[in-house]
Amino acid sequence: MSLRMIEDAERAGTLKPGDTLIEPTSGNTGIGIALAAAVKGYRCIIVMPEKMSMEKVDILRALGAEIVRTPCTRYDAPESNVRVAWKLKNEIPNSHILDQYRNPSNPLAHYDTTAEEILEQCDGKIDMFVAGAGTGGSISGIARKLKEKCPECKIVGVDPDGSIVALPSSLNTISAEDTTMEVEGIGHDFIPTVLDRSVVDQWCKSNDKESFLMARRLIREEGLLCGGSAGSAMSVAVKAAKHLKEGQRCVVLLPDSVRNYMSKFLNDKWMVKNGFLKEDVEEHHPWWWTIKVQKLSLLAPLTLLPDVNCQKAIEILREKAYDQAPVVAESGLILGMVTLSNILSSVLAGTAQFSDPVMKVMYQQFSKISLDDTLGKLSHILENDHFAIVVHELEQYNADGSSFMKQMVFGVVTAVDLLSFVTPKTKTQERRDATLESNSSERIFSMAESVEK
Repeated sequence: MSLRMIEDAERAGTLKPGDTLIEPTSGNTGIGIALAAAVKGYRCIIVMPEKMSMEKVDILRALGAEIVRTPCTRYDAPESNVRVAWKLKNEIPNSHILDQYRNPSNPLAHYDTTAEEILEQCDGKIDMFVAGAGTGGSISGIARKLKEKCPECKIVGVDPDGSIVALPSSLNTISAEDTTMEVEGIGHDFIPTVLDRSVVDQWCKSNDKESFLMARRLIREEGLLCGGSAGSAMSVAVKAAKHLKEGQRCVVLLPDSVRNYMSKFLNDKWMVKNGFLKEDVEEHHPWWWTIKVQKLSLLAPLTLLPDVNCQKAIEILREKAYDQAPVVAESGLILGMVTLSNILSSVLAGTAQFSDPVMKVMYQQFSKISLDDTLGKLSHILENDHFAIVVHELEQYNADGSSFMKQMVFGVVTAVDLLSFVTPKTKTQERRDATLESNSSERIFSMAESVEK
């Protein structure tokens, strides 16, 4: 698909030798574009959200692409990968965005090649086709061809929780704010132009846990080294195929390999940390492993409102001797995390000014842990992250009697906090911890009262 978009642009005369290719991507299309750019001699800039795996970044850099990372935010936000890519295009002469989300060459590549290959391999007989929707180019192009050649073939689209692509819209009950949406390459908070939802007969939702567990099953039981989005498609396919008759044929598109996710769902610790896999209870662990986070001596958190500017944030963090602080809305909703080092590096790199609000430099990908989680889970988190936000869930009621769960910041925990707990203590320290534990209970009740008010 990437090669088709580039060669169509060359034939149209819009792409010339020495030009620059810029693409906002989750990484997979970007790798294809970078590969073609390396062979054809184009400069390549890939704009990719922070949540995407480091394996993708490493491959892109090896191909000579320049990487720009952006916060994981709405597509229409100024700091999104889409908006940043267009900003770069306006600044860099002779640059082009192939725009996989709107480029007709995307679905045409799958209509002309991928679909034909599937039909050839299946001797022209397919009763059901299941695929996820990233840009929507693959499912749209393949489905159009299958509808022409196999009119009775049922097309099933797969959309992860947190995405709004599925129809009817009532299926999209879980918002992006309420789920991690760790699966990469499928799902959006907008409808891509190349996605023709009219060719999809049925949409089914998937979630991260079943997707990653299915991907691991495909690797273990079938020897298919596939990625998480392949697990999404297969988890839906095994349910949808139950409605087929004996002898009917179901084709599932597995679009991604495990190569890009070695440090993610293939890693047991990552799976445990994100709640997708249970801890091995038979494995030997230290005495503190199953103790809950609420036993830690955590200080009351320092939080910042999103409109506090970077200069003021630096002053506050230095004055209070903090390295980081959660950014919260006035309602208490957790928006992100800022660190002293990230603010300073952003200002020094010229990507932010001292007068900019901290919302511009905050992390939106950070680890959360609850008071009821174990120190073992916290230990896994701190192996990769410098800190985790401790959250406390409160049930808040609306005027109509409906309720929802609201997460409040209880504290920020670091490796120092964990080490302080597991190392031997003096009698004075024990008395201090007992006082802090009592104060923690009072803070929970205080937070509950503030929400009720």
